[in-house]
Amino acid sequence: MTEEEIREWFLRQIPEDWFAGPPQVEWDDDEILVLGPLDDSALAAGSTTDGLPPEARAGRAHRFRADTRDQRMRIANEAQHEFGRKVAWGVTMGDERILFTTLSVPVMTRLRLPERLVLDTLVQAGVARSRSEALAWCVRLVGRHEAEWIKELRDALVRVNELRRRGPA
Repeated sequence: MTEEEIREWFLRQIPEDWFAGPPQVEWDDDEILVLGPLDDSALAAGSTTDGLPPEARAGRAHRFRADTRDQRMRIANEAQHEFGRKVAWGVTMGDERILFTTLSVPVMTRLRLPERLVLDTLVQAGVARSRSEALAWCVRLVGRHEAEWIKELRDALVRVNELRRRGPA
């Protein structure tokens, strides 16, 4: 299944009036995440600051989550059957992503003493509660600072997978 096929499947299933634009669809081997932009112009009209108060964004996201729950669960169940992955949902308002229930998947790694010392320092300094949380913090930091490079790498992988799919059997 290609990225475009999964994205198109969700676009056919999701009601047109849910989002202010097309949803983003991201996935890995375990989970599909559907993120839709919410129209927050009505909230912004009453705002006197450059951004919306966090409470207004959270309230808007909560209402969307409650109003669409039954339909989202139906779509998620169909997608899980179709693609063999759990489906998570979220919304975006401006640059903010508000995720609903998502998977937290254990990942095993082997680290040598210097890498473990980095994690332990983060735990001892109170940045993280555990090595696991410290490692997740490091991954988020790399993702934030190397986002463009990671995007280029993902785009290249999409091209490689497409070539493999079209290649000889």
